[in-house]
Amino acid sequence: MNDPDLLRRAAELGAFVVGPAVLAEGASDGPLAGVTLAVKDVIDVAGTKTCAGNPDLGAAREVADRSARAVEALTGAGATVIGKTVTDELAYSLAGTNVHYGTPINVAAPGRTPGGSSSGSAAAVAAGLADLALGTDTGGSIRVPASYCGILGWRPTHGRVDPAGITHLARSFDTVGLLARDARVLTAAARALAGDDPSSTPEVTAAAVVPELMQLVEDPVREAVLRGVPAPVEPLGVDLEECAWAFRTLQGREAWLEHGEWILRARPVLGPAVRARFEAAARVSDADVERAQDIRLAAVQRIAAATRDGRVLVGPSAAGAAPPIHADPSRQDSTRQTNLALHCLAGLTGAPVVSLPLARVEDLPLGVAFLAAPGSDLTLLRWAATLLPGREA
Repeated sequence: MNDPDLLRRAAELGAFVVGPAVLAEGASDGPLAGVTLAVKDVIDVAGTKTCAGNPDLGAAREVADRSARAVEALTGAGATVIGKTVTDELAYSLAGTNVHYGTPINVAAPGRTPGGSSSGSAAAVAAGLADLALGTDTGGSIRVPASYCGILGWRPTHGRVDPAGITHLARSFDTVGLLARDARVLTAAARALAGDDPSSTPEVTAAAVVPELMQLVEDPVREAVLRGVPAPVEPLGVDLEECAWAFRTLQGREAWLEHGEWILRARPVLGPAVRARFEAAARVSDADVERAQDIRLAAVQRIAAATRDGRVLVGPSAAGAAPPIHADPSRQDSTRQTNLALHCLAGLTGAPVVSLPLARVEDLPLGVAFLAAPGSDLTLLRWAATLLPGREA
């Protein structure tokens, strides 16, 4: 960690808020021995503060006396923590920008955003500064940066990975997942976090492209996904506009319950887009929440039926290639809304998703997302790894 070239590259990348430096040594004999791990700064690492992308929140907090359970599981398996990484404020964004800590460089798409809110984690892995990174995913915060940075991402089944020691955004949607360049590392780390799937979990039997997802994106993106995964197209029978509304409504209510009291009391400096989201969250009505819960239940039932016998659902991991860092606000908002619609089903239903770098658009990375039945995380990861050229789990 004292290598001058490594430190220079890390400084240029802008992905770390702490490090690179050894923050927690990994076990010497585990399956992840020798693997370097970066940790998103909404996840506790003993001896550091968790600022969650906001200096005012960090100033009000004490240094963590214990690492999050996910960090302990990975260091117990051999991974060594080498730093904490930039996150979008309070994880309430998909852009990968932060008004306080800057925008990490996306080496796979120079001049473009790395995606968020696990921005620094994805950027560090893509640049080869870490082999593996912990992130969180509420509405796409692992899947979008994995897509933009051309790496692998795993959003687990909701509750499959112990969330103790994380700063939450919306508890019924938040998951702790992983980013990596290598399928073997990703699968070994996922097993350390989640254990093996239940013995009753069916193997993957088929994959189907979901046309409702494909209709959200432009023709070049649809064509790139179909080239990457030549699977049959089968309608799911859901109204994604309705599902996305339900997701935003429930996420907003939960985010305000999580942070609203602190925002009103401490009056922190928030970026304009994040502040606007919290202001909208404060206005969510009980009637809207009730309607959104009905939509959520219907989505749970539909996804359960569609994935029951080992079927995997396929769609884009993002609305397109990574947008330019200085894209105009209207484009940023349009991209965010499309990305939320692409990813709301996993959030509403608690299903696992793996994003693989199988496509390109504008000669830039584009991920393909694979959603499976809740609880089938390791089965999905092993199957998905076989789709990567020259790789097996």
